[in-house]
Amino acid sequence: MPHQPYLHALSSVNAASANDDQKPLLDQALKQVGFIPNMYANMVNVPAVLSTYLHGYGLFRKESGLAPAEQEVAFLAISMANGCDYCAAAHSMIADKVSNVPAAVLQAIRSRQPIAENRLSALHALATELVSTQGRPSPKTVQAFLHAGFQEQHILWLILAVAVKTLSNFSNHAFGTVLDDRFAAHALNR
Repeated sequence: MPHQPYLHALSSVNAASANDDQKPLLDQALKQVGFIPNMYANMVNVPAVLSTYLHGYGLFRKESGLAPAEQEVAFLAISMANGCDYCAAAHSMIADKVSNVPAAVLQAIRSRQPIAENRLSALHALATELVSTQGRPSPKTVQAFLHAGFQEQHILWLILAVAVKTLSNFSNHAFGTVLDDRFAAHALNR
């Protein structure tokens, strides 16, 4: 069951209602993804939130050294751990249609089942544990991650992914963000 929003004073911002600080961010989002996701229309109420999100998200995508499928597994793991149905659906769509996450891996993540592929399983475990332990994963989880072929620097990239997804996940909780039609086919069945 989706969480009830706890903000009632702020409304979504669109191109017509955006102020001079909000408009460039919405224009950037439109240029990057081809539409303004409902999540962005909410986050831009405080331009620094959307700006920080877009900047960190972009750096993670471009510079983390993780393959697109690995990035998506991380974002999905974090969103699932934070209970964000909106981001879980959005990243499921991206995993399915863009990032080439194997269908069995995507299904395992969405149904909270073990992932058979060792490298993606270790990545998923660390990303999930970073959230659930507030950044204090067990040595066993970290060692499994490193033994799966990741580098220590990838842990810091995952911390960036947690920070970025925390901004979006918590903003979605605050607003009870309505799922965009583009992501609806990948909504979680709860």
